[in-house]
Amino acid sequence: MKQFILIITVVLGSIVVPARAQDKVGTTAANFLNVPVGGKAAGMGGAYTAIADDPTALFWNPGAISRDGRNDVYTSITSYFVDARHTWFGAKYMLTSSDAVGVSLNSLNYGDWEEVTTVEHPEGTGEYWQASDMALTLSYARNMTDRFSIGGSVKYIRQQIYNESASTFAVDLGLLFITRFNGLQIGTSIRNFGGSMQMSGRDLLTQVDLDPDSEGNNENIVSYLKTEKWAIPLTYVIGASMPVIDRTGQLFAERRCVGRPTVDALSVQTCTYNVISLRAGYQSLFREEAENGLTLGLGLDIGISGYAVVFDYSFQNFGKLGILNTTSLALTF
Repeated sequence: MKQFILIITVVLGSIVVPARAQDKVGTTAANFLNVPVGGKAAGMGGAYTAIADDPTALFWNPGAISRDGRNDVYTSITSYFVDARHTWFGAKYMLTSSDAVGVSLNSLNYGDWEEVTTVEHPEGTGEYWQASDMALTLSYARNMTDRFSIGGSVKYIRQQIYNESASTFAVDLGLLFITRFNGLQIGTSIRNFGGSMQMSGRDLLTQVDLDPDSEGNNENIVSYLKTEKWAIPLTYVIGASMPVIDRTGQLFAERRCVGRPTVDALSVQTCTYNVISLRAGYQSLFREEAENGLTLGLGLDIGISGYAVVFDYSFQNFGKLGILNTTSLALTF
């Protein structure tokens, strides 16, 4: 009992007490890496690190992908802001009863191709531009004991707008521990530990006159505009989950640190006959300037000829920014 009280004190203490640190919102590249993945996790406010029992564990906590012992494929689509679309696809495979591998693709498309306009050609130049983000990830996890698993991921990240692009590599690390008290699970992960991103491309080439006050020099020296380097959003998460009534009703709490600021989340899930799941959560607790808050979700789990087909839907309220809807489909075999 004393050990349980100690665990609860440490975990909930790290969840509930907000950190007083400088907010670095808007000062990192590749912020699409923090868009919640999966209808189930999104419906639970992103408090998912300590449960992560579907292929989206590849995103939330790679240390959990070896725990459920299943082979899965999963796709998730979110209608994002300003007509953008966020898409995530993941698949995991059990190599042995204790080892699992997975691959995932995370992308954000900012809409249809737009025509390029200039001062000289306000109606369009005949060229078109588009912006998109992408991360390709390879993951591995192993059950070290019947209660402890560890995993990691290597990811390639790329952002592009028109003829400019930036790319880098990063790693994720995750742990999952199942305690002996009433199904209490503790999960932690570090995501996006990697290099910086710097835009480059042919549109950064320009012609300059190094000495405009002199005559007879070359007035059209080809030069290259050097852009700043931006860090990717390093994210540290610790979470806990536990059945509060029985195995059909669970409570989740999580603290997420993105760079320096914290983003806390609480959620609850209830399941009826292992078929219908209802979920609710709340994001960005203790943050007065955050627009996101209430999340709701619905899940259907249907068995067909030895396969499990899972449909998840989530609703996220972003206040002045509007509503985000996420739909997901999974196949387990």
